[in-house]
Amino acid sequence: MLFDEPQSTAKRPIPLKRLLRHPVADFESLESAALMVGAAVFVVVAAVSVFVFWGYDVPIAGPGSIGQYVAFTAALATIVVFVAARILVSGGSAPGARSNDRLSAPGVRLRWYDIAAIALAHSGIALLGWLGMASLLDRSFQGAVVFPISAAVLAAAAVAVTAYAVFLSAVHLTPMLLSVVLVVFLVVGCFASMLSATDPLWWQKNLSTLGIPDDVSALAFNITLIVGGVIVTVIAHFATASLPATSPKEQRGRGIVRGGLVLMGVLLACVGLFPLDRSITLHNISATGMAITFGVLAIGLGRFVPSMPRVFVLLGYVFVAAIVVLAILFATGYFTLTAVELIAFLLIFSWLIVFLRNAGEPGDGTRSTRADG
Repeated sequence: MLFDEPQSTAKRPIPLKRLLRHPVADFESLESAALMVGAAVFVVVAAVSVFVFWGYDVPIAGPGSIGQYVAFTAALATIVVFVAARILVSGGSAPGARSNDRLSAPGVRLRWYDIAAIALAHSGIALLGWLGMASLLDRSFQGAVVFPISAAVLAAAAVAVTAYAVFLSAVHLTPMLLSVVLVVFLVVGCFASMLSATDPLWWQKNLSTLGIPDDVSALAFNITLIVGGVIVTVIAHFATASLPATSPKEQRGRGIVRGGLVLMGVLLACVGLFPLDRSITLHNISATGMAITFGVLAIGLGRFVPSMPRVFVLLGYVFVAAIVVLAILFATGYFTLTAVELIAFLLIFSWLIVFLRNAGEPGDGTRSTRADG
């Protein structure tokens, strides 16, 4: 023969039996498991939705609408899928295989309340995201309704896509992805509170005014801050796990940075736990303490972690200086307190995300390579 037949290098598909036994054994298994979760959710939600929507045309948004139904169903499915995925990834690898849990580091582990907080953050994003999408579609198709069968299929597809995305987020969770989830959750939660606020002129006072009234707006705002604070404490442990700690000085520096980040998370949660109308003193101490803690970390980072890139250390100085300038402009009456709080929030959490990039993911060798080189 003039030409030899090329040997096939295509991988064989994973047997279904093996996939069910080890759904998170490798990357291909994770993708297949996510598809199976999405398909299962689609079947269950479609079957239930037929009975829910049977006999009447469904509005797109508002009470009794498909948008509201999808939002709450997706929020519930998100919690169930996220918790199940984390249980699988923490102990579901094939025998003898390396764990696929990317949110793991020596001496650091997720506690039950950490998982609960992250699950609630995902659930909140799904809930508010689908409500917002429904509102947008309702304004685009004014007066339109959805027939029962179509509503059931659309609802099942929306919840299934959500479950698929949440499963992949849970099994591929890293400190960087977790920080993105945190920021998205905080932004979505705050915007939901702003849009549902009973006082349309709340912005003339300060951001914390959103947490005062006894309504859904205040509940959404305060829960957002509490859950966000718990997630910051989770990020603090994993973000500092890859920092060098080969000497007592480095260990002390890493401990200070970790403690500062944890304190920021605790204080953020306290801002939600103590609204202005309950305890203005504790609320202001928590909010001010968080800003001060950030300032100490940003200014002292070069001393605490000498191997941190100088450009990032300088960036921290710039952010702190910007917050100080904003405070001066507020004191002189040029800026409102709401503007100062929003910009400071953006700067602090932008710094946290960039810090994760410079600290390196646990176990990726980024920090140790930089320190050794």
